Amino acid sequence: MIGREELIDDARYASPATRAQREAEVNTIIGEWTKKHDKHAAMRLLGEAGIPAGAVLDTKELAEEPTFYGRGILQLMDHPVVKDFAMPAWPVRHNGAPPVVKASPLLAEHSVEVLGSWLGLSASEIEGLAQEKVITRR
Repeated sequence: MIGREELIDDARYASPATRAQREAEVNTIIGEWTKKHDKHAAMRLLGEAGIPAGAVLDTKELAEEPTFYGRGILQLMDHPVVKDFAMPAWPVRHNGAPPVVKASPLLAEHSVEVLGSWLGLSASEIEGLAQEKVITRR
């Protein structure tokens, strides 16, 4: 896989135990190979060879990973303040599809409805609370 065929039958690297005894050497050998490839190419080459591998993505790469949007892992949310807000979706799938993410209510968005329907306050009472700056309305 890494182009070091002379190591295939080398007894110093034949088992996990013998490789562990030469950890620094093994790390150097692997490091030389990985320096020749970016993380995505290394991941692809290792995967093609049947070796489980995954590129470690930084925060920016995660937010820009196109396959996450294609699979619904990240979704662009229609947010009333921040347009096209990237939001991780709930991992559970229903009928194979992720649930659509939506913005949670803004601060004070439902103040009038809650105070009126849940607490039974009249419109004038709610207006009075707003005028006295006890509550905020949206």
